Amino acid sequence: MRAIDVIINAISRYTSTKTSKQFGSYYQGRRIIPYRLTNSQLELNKILNTCRPEIDLYMHEQVVNLHMHSVYSDGHGTHHQIATAALNSDVDIVIVTDHNVLVHGVEGYFQNNHRKILLLIGEEIHDQTRQPQKNHLLVFGANKELSPQATNTQQLIDDVRASGGLSFLAHPVDPAAPAVGEGDLSWENWDIVGFTGIELWNAMSEFKSRLKTKLHAIYYAFNPNRIASRPFSDIIKKWDELLAAGKRIVAVGGSDAHALPGKLGPLQKTLFPYEYHFRTINTHIFTTFEMSGDLNQDRKMVLSSLERGNAFIGYDLPASTRGFRFTAKDKDRLAWMGDTVSGALGVTFQIRIPYPAECSLLKDGRIVKTWYNLEHCTYITSDPGVYRVEVYIDYLGRKRGWIYSNPIFIR
Repeated sequence: MRAIDVIINAISRYTSTKTSKQFGSYYQGRRIIPYRLTNSQLELNKILNTCRPEIDLYMHEQVVNLHMHSVYSDGHGTHHQIATAALNSDVDIVIVTDHNVLVHGVEGYFQNNHRKILLLIGEEIHDQTRQPQKNHLLVFGANKELSPQATNTQQLIDDVRASGGLSFLAHPVDPAAPAVGEGDLSWENWDIVGFTGIELWNAMSEFKSRLKTKLHAIYYAFNPNRIASRPFSDIIKKWDELLAAGKRIVAVGGSDAHALPGKLGPLQKTLFPYEYHFRTINTHIFTTFEMSGDLNQDRKMVLSSLERGNAFIGYDLPASTRGFRFTAKDKDRLAWMGDTVSGALGVTFQIRIPYPAECSLLKDGRIVKTWYNLEHCTYITSDPGVYRVEVYIDYLGRKRGWIYSNPIFIR
């Protein structure tokens, strides 16, 4: 049965005791719109809460590129140029995070003749008086300038939460690249609590790790497709430790795009234009509804999906990761990434991969099952733990990380 039919049946059962004048429904494309509910979010929420186990079968995937910089800090593009680059790629949403400045008045939808994208604003906050300037925090949805709190990381995180925002530790492993004058900007303060998640895969941090000499810098500047391999093993280990300790830590992938002008003697090149970054490491989120076109409503929906961890990291350059699914079914409900299910009567994990690849299911950081050259994988268990998925793909002569899911928790 198609997901849309499941939704129709669920709503029909709920509304069977109502008169047709109170509740009804009709198709609009692939969406189901209750007659009276088109202008009533409260009544729509009532239906969704009643039917949630079945509604969960139908989620909407949005590709988000987050963590990038504009001319308001150390980036080299305007917000309009960033939006134009996004329109020319396959992302649906971009979140611009300039250093220690919350830019107002630029959020919204941008469109061309073919598609539409949503541009949102966050901030990358760090203590500018600290040397080196470590402990960078990505802040989304706080809607107020919090950079004055940067000298006290825990206070900053607390203020973000109090403001209704989300906080992610930026580039937790960020090695020095002395050959090009770049220092180590890794995260150091692991005593903090209350943050939303971590940037598991940062494109620019991985680039820095390749720059052993200036010749390496030249090589990778002209061969960017050979840079990305996988997130640093140290940060994956740290993430697994935090999850094992009972902390709900959401993993995201960030481009850290700057569109930097590179120059070495007569050689000049823009290092990774925005459009290039938008085709590489992205965070794919799942929302209950399609984007409505209403800025405030859609912003809330995006932030809610990020907060819950209804998301995975996809390296979209070798092949698009759109269509990846990792779900779990217990006796009562279907769970998505970021959700919790009961293992009392057994849980069935379902994994769907866009193309045949090497897929591993991990429990508490250890591989419990690996499949090769399959698109659909199933695993049944009742063991409590933290389960997540890693998928690898062969690209340019080596095995590379392709997909990293957020976990599903069995209690």
